[in-house]
Amino acid sequence: MTITRRPLLLGALAALAAPPALRAQGSPAWNREAYLAAMRASGRETSMTEQTFAAIQARKPAAMRRIETYLKSRFNNEADPAVLRAFEALPREYFHWNYEGRSNGATNAYEADPKPWGLGFGSALSDYLGQAYMTQACQAKPEHVALEIGTGSGFQAALLSRIVSKQYSIEIINPLGTAVQRIFSPLGLTNVETRVGDGFFGWPEVQGGFDIIIVTCAAQYVPPALIQQLKPGGRLVIPIGQPFRRGQFLYIYTKDDDGRVRSRKDVGVYFIPMTGAMMQQPRPRDAQAPQ
Repeated sequence: MTITRRPLLLGALAALAAPPALRAQGSPAWNREAYLAAMRASGRETSMTEQTFAAIQARKPAAMRRIETYLKSRFNNEADPAVLRAFEALPREYFHWNYEGRSNGATNAYEADPKPWGLGFGSALSDYLGQAYMTQACQAKPEHVALEIGTGSGFQAALLSRIVSKQYSIEIINPLGTAVQRIFSPLGLTNVETRVGDGFFGWPEVQGGFDIIIVTCAAQYVPPALIQQLKPGGRLVIPIGQPFRRGQFLYIYTKDDDGRVRSRKDVGVYFIPMTGAMMQQPRPRDAQAPQ
């Protein structure tokens, strides 16, 4: 995602009840041994020296200050405390992994110049300022049920899971989605459910729909199923634009209690495209157009 400050590049009561491993992030409970054990449990065997692990942790406080400052600059001097707590709880180094090359990128975590990092299979771990922005734009609450389209690294789903009651996420790339399904349990993230599939169709089996739908790939138009599955009072945060072109924008859709849908053009972005049915089907006549 590219948001302009200079553009940011992107190419997810739970927060208070965080599991012990996450609640203790930054304390002795999250240390090199815990990191290596979680990586091993997720099927990503790796090694790291104590010195390297310590250097990564030392960069986190500055990254947190960077996130807070950026959110305040974008949201009328307000940084959502729930978003900051969620970032503080998650060990971002755990999500830096190239699934195609089976290589560890943890040493890049909390970089001073935020940018996306390759995951393989044409996907990327989005930059953390952009993820913070989109998370706050969702206006997530503890009672919400959220859906993410484009699991990718799993970080965005994990981030929202620290705020909402239930988090769903769909990844269309089979080897990536299958591998990432294993990363949540070792961190104690029990309210995340993922599957491999085409996010164009949403997750219709979830009864009652979603309070939040966040799309982390660029759609050429709004998939009708996502509007249908958005609850009254819900928010859909979605990048819209042509594949691999500038001129994409983030849009925020809201649905009134009476079912009326409104949209707001937000910031300029740059995302990898939504694939699958989005690339194969012409825009339906009933597809929601930005207003």
